[in-house]
Amino acid sequence: MTTRDKPWLFRTYAGHSTAAKSNELYRGNLAKGQTGLSVAFDLPTQTGYDSDHVLARGEVGKVGVPIAHLGDMRTLFDQIPLDQMNTSMTINATAAWLLALYVAVAEEQGADVSKLTGTVQNDIIKEYLSRGTYVFPPEPSLRLISDIAAYCYSDVPKWNPMNVCSYHLQEAGATPEQELAFALVTACAVLDTVKARGAVSDEDFAGVVARISFFVNAGIRFVTEMCKMRAFVDLWDEICETRYGVTDPKLRRFRYGVQVNSLGLTEQQPENNVYRILIEAMAVTLSKRARCRALQLPAWNEALGLPRPWDQQWSLRLQQVLAYETDLLEFDDLFDGNPAVDRKVEALKEMARAEIARIDEMGGAVAAIDYMKSRLVESNALRLKGIETGETAVIGVNRFTTTEPSPLTTGPDAIMVVDPETEAEQIERLKAWREGRDEAAAQAAVAALKAAAREGANIMPLSIAAAKAGVTTGEWGAAMREVFGEYRAPTGVGKAANVGAKGLDAVREKVEAVSARLGRRLKFLVGKPGLDGHSNGAEQIAVRARDCGMEVVYEGIRLTPAQIVGAALEESVHVVGLSILSGSHVPLVREVMERMRAEGMDDVPVVVGGIIPDVDAETLKGFGVAKVYTPKDFDLTRIMTDIVTLVAEESREAA
Repeated sequence: MTTRDKPWLFRTYAGHSTAAKSNELYRGNLAKGQTGLSVAFDLPTQTGYDSDHVLARGEVGKVGVPIAHLGDMRTLFDQIPLDQMNTSMTINATAAWLLALYVAVAEEQGADVSKLTGTVQNDIIKEYLSRGTYVFPPEPSLRLISDIAAYCYSDVPKWNPMNVCSYHLQEAGATPEQELAFALVTACAVLDTVKARGAVSDEDFAGVVARISFFVNAGIRFVTEMCKMRAFVDLWDEICETRYGVTDPKLRRFRYGVQVNSLGLTEQQPENNVYRILIEAMAVTLSKRARCRALQLPAWNEALGLPRPWDQQWSLRLQQVLAYETDLLEFDDLFDGNPAVDRKVEALKEMARAEIARIDEMGGAVAAIDYMKSRLVESNALRLKGIETGETAVIGVNRFTTTEPSPLTTGPDAIMVVDPETEAEQIERLKAWREGRDEAAAQAAVAALKAAAREGANIMPLSIAAAKAGVTTGEWGAAMREVFGEYRAPTGVGKAANVGAKGLDAVREKVEAVSARLGRRLKFLVGKPGLDGHSNGAEQIAVRARDCGMEVVYEGIRLTPAQIVGAALEESVHVVGLSILSGSHVPLVREVMERMRAEGMDDVPVVVGGIIPDVDAETLKGFGVAKVYTPKDFDLTRIMTDIVTLVAEESREAA
C-alpha cells in the first residue's frame, strides 16, 4: 500500500464585522474541514487604536475583526479550544498585545500555554516596505519582536514568534530575487537583534533560529515560483549554518506558510481567478522538498469586494481536492535532478545573494529600508508597464477580453457587505467594557507597561497582565507610542525611475498646455485617508503623474480627511486623488468632500480609486466625485489623461 504524506494545514484568512460573527465563521470553516485558523484583524486593531479613535472612523470591522480588549478575544475563540488549534494571526506592530490577549484567553480556557501552537506574523520591516500597518520606529519595533521571541522560547515553545512575510513584498512588485533577498535580510535583522540584546542565552540561540518561520507569496509564473521556494530552502539553510552557526540540519529547516497571489486577481472575468489560484497553489505543494507547511487561498472574487462564506468554502475545497483526491502526496520530490529547475534555482540564488550582500554593505535591512522601498516601487512600475503594453498577458484584461455575462457576479448578494451599524455597535461594546472594568487596576497595568518599555524589560508578561486587567488595544498602543514614538516610512516615490510607459509623450504635452493656461505647474495631491496602508496603487499613481510632468504632493499613508484637505488648501492643488482599499471609502470620501466644500474648494475635482462596488461608485459620484477607478482600470496613462482633462475643463469654466 502506498504511504501518503501528511497534508499541509488548510487555512482560510478570515475575520470581519465583529468577534461574534467571526467566531461563527471560524467554527463553520472548521466544520467544513479547515485544519487551522488564520485571523484577519481590522486596521484599528493592527495599528493600535480603539474603535472610537478618530482615525478608526469607517475602518472598524472592514478588513478583519476588531479586537479592542480581552472580552473581544474571548468571544472570537468561544467554543474553540486553543490547546487543540493551530492559529496564525496576521498582526505586526501590535503583535505583542494580540499574543498577550490570546495567551490570556487560553489560560481562561484552562489550556497548558506551553502546548499552544501557531504564529504571529510580527514582521515590521515589510510593513515599512509594502503594507503600512507599522506604528513604532525600527529599533523599538525590533526590540518588541525580540521580546516575543524570548518569551515564546521560554513559555510557548511551540509558537512561532515571527513569520517573515515576503507575501506583501510580491504584492508591492518584488521580483523573485527581491522577495528572496528582502525576506532573508529581514530574518537576519531580527535574529541579530535577539543576539545583540542577549534575549536568550548563546546555548538557546539555535532554538530561536529554528522557530523563525516565513509567509510567502506564490504568483502565476508557476515554474519560477516553485524554483523560488527551492531557492528559499537552500538559502535559509546556508544562512543558518554560515551566519549563525546552527549545526543541526533539523534546526535549519525552512518552514513556511503561503497565501497565493492576490495581486493577480482580476475584476474582469473574475471566474478566471479560480484557475489562477489553483496553479499558484500547485507551485508551493508539488515540490516535496519545498512544500509549504500551511496554505490559505484567496477567494475568486476578492477583486470585487469581501468574499462570502460560500466563496471561502470554494477555496477550501480546492485545497482538499488537491490533497485528498490527487496522488500528489504519494511521491518523492518530482523535480529533483531536473536540469531546467536546477539552473533556475541556482540563478535565483545567485541574484538573491548579490542583493543580500548589497544590503549588508548598507548596514542591514533597517539601514536599507529606503533602498528596498524604492526598488519595490520601480519593480511595480515595470510590472504595470508590462500589463499596459500587453507584454505581460492577463487573460480577460488585455487579451481575450470578449466575455459572456457572468452568473456568478450578478445580483446584490454577489459579495458580502459589512453592516454599516457594525462600527457604532462595536463602539458601544467598547464603552461598556471600559465602564465595567476595575479602572484603577487598568491604569496601574498601563503604568507598569510604560515602565517596562522604558527600562528595557520584556514587554510580554506585563502585556498579559494588562490584558487580564481590562486594558484596551488603544491604551496599549498609546502607552507604547508614548515611550517609543511613532514612525513614517519612506514612500519610495521620489526615487522611483521613469520606466517610459507607453503614451506618456501625449499626456506630457497636455500637462504643459494646461500648466501654461493655469500660469503654474499642474499640481496633483494623492492622499490615503484612514488607516489603509496598502499604498502600492497610490505610489504608482504618484510616480506616473510625476513622469507626466505634474507636480505631485504625496505624503504617504494614514492621514485624516482634515489633514488631506488642509494639505490640498495649503498646496493650492488643482486636483485631489484618494486611494482607499479597505472598504471604508464611503464615510471617508464623504468627509473629504464635505470639508472641501466648507473650505470653498468646490472647483477642485476629486478622483477616487479602490475596491469599490458599482453601487458605492454611484454613491461617491453623488458626493461630487468626478471619477471612480477600480482594479479593472489598469491603464495608468489613461487615468493621467482623465485627470489632465478634468483640470483643463475646470480651468476653462473658471476662465
